[in-house]
Amino acid sequence: MKPILCLDFDGVIHSYVSGWKGADEIPDPPVPGALSFIRDATQRFRVAIFSSRSHQDGGLEAMQVWLRSWVAAATECEGDFAWLDEIEWPVEKPPALVTIDDRALTFSGNWVDYPLDELAAFKPWNKKT
Repeated sequence: MKPILCLDFDGVIHSYVSGWKGADEIPDPPVPGALSFIRDATQRFRVAIFSSRSHQDGGLEAMQVWLRSWVAAATECEGDFAWLDEIEWPVEKPPALVTIDDRALTFSGNWVDYPLDELAAFKPWNKKT
């Protein structure tokens, strides 16, 4: 049985440059390399895409439609669509081996490694200057 790889959606798969427009509105293109990464990851992992959109009205369907339409248009995934059926779309965070999220830190085991002022100033990769 393959381990679960959980991927956040906004800022990880969806470039999210326009910011939040609602659970069912996804205006921006994928982060470069995301589609081929997901395709390749399905060979080694159970890929689960989980987002704050996942439990909101229209969110899951919007993400699924968005992903399929971008894969259909992507040259690196041309004609290769079977892997899309392997993607899981949970409505609760799954018990993943690892999660990739643009707004998370790996816990070091020591709380002193997380000064509150630094946490308050946190910026995801696409908001850093």
